Amino acid sequence: MTNLTKPTGLKRRSFLKGTATVLGGLAAPAIVSKQALASSGEINVMMWSDYLPESFVTAFEGSTGIKLNFTGIGSNEEIINKLKATGGEGFDIISPTVNRNLLWAELGLLQPFDMSKIAIEKVNPAMALGEAHWNFGGTCWVPHIWGTEGVAWRTDMFTPAGEFPSYYDIWDDANAGKTMGRGHSMLLGLGLGMERLGMMEPGSMWAAYETPEKMDEVWSMLVEHAIEKKGNIKLIWNDADTQKNGLLNEGVIVGQTWDGPPIALKNEGEPVMYRAPVEGAMAWVDGMAMPTGAKNIEQAYAFIDACYNPEWAGEAIKTHGYNSPVLGADTYGGEIYAKNFADAYPGEALANLNAWPAEAPWYSEKRTEFTNKFLSA
Repeated sequence: MTNLTKPTGLKRRSFLKGTATVLGGLAAPAIVSKQALASSGEINVMMWSDYLPESFVTAFEGSTGIKLNFTGIGSNEEIINKLKATGGEGFDIISPTVNRNLLWAELGLLQPFDMSKIAIEKVNPAMALGEAHWNFGGTCWVPHIWGTEGVAWRTDMFTPAGEFPSYYDIWDDANAGKTMGRGHSMLLGLGLGMERLGMMEPGSMWAAYETPEKMDEVWSMLVEHAIEKKGNIKLIWNDADTQKNGLLNEGVIVGQTWDGPPIALKNEGEPVMYRAPVEGAMAWVDGMAMPTGAKNIEQAYAFIDACYNPEWAGEAIKTHGYNSPVLGADTYGGEIYAKNFADAYPGEALANLNAWPAEAPWYSEKRTEFTNKFLSA
């Protein structure tokens, strides 16, 4: 893979180094700060649908006395659209992905954190990207969950051609009518698969982030091929539950998915596997940010403090299947988490991670146009 120095600053090497730090970190004491224990009231959180398992919510509410009101979402666009509609009101913590910084910089809907109230030293420094890339008059983003998008499959119905599956397995005629993916990201995966197969020039998908003209050139070719192959796709997913349902109930045997949902199914004993594909899994870091209209400020800092408790973070990764940037969290993830991590990233898979590039507003708009053209074809 080439051209992996992305505008986010989350380079492959630094991400990998940071991952090793997480896996080797020492656990901090499993306690909540005095600030959190002194809190009360409630907090309104808008976050990805499977990020707050019951174990975390119960521990947080029981230890702080704060009622957690949760709104689940399945895309960054949902977060942006909801806050645009309310003028930044209604939520105290939201969870944008790190590579959306260029979009948020223009919106004026976030307020800087008081970093003296956040124990940022508890997290992997390679993922603490807020000060450098979300500094809109102050740090407006801190890390919460990291993971990847790769390939999941039913082990009783599909076998990869080698140790690693491919993004192109989702589009392969051999699997027609039995695959799934998310609109825009499965198109990116298709492009990476086409590059590997010699159907597109190497580096084309990353070059498309550089200028509108290059994106038009690359994505016009990409979507044309995707439309030809669209009949092979069984299901378009938009959140964690849709991914799980596809693998369990909708006849999907292989799909491009996040890591969390299939790993959660695997933990429940279902015949499901998740692995980074041969082209490299797409790595992302979702964070926490405070909208301009946040009302429950003290409670928001208490929530972040709880998210940075390594024991609670470790218990959470057992359930949702993603990874935590909190140092020592893996210690509490246990043997099952360690086994799942090894299954997902064998061999050189971690060294082959691709960080999602930062998206300029023009890129996001054009990608939506191309994706809609594919979906409506």
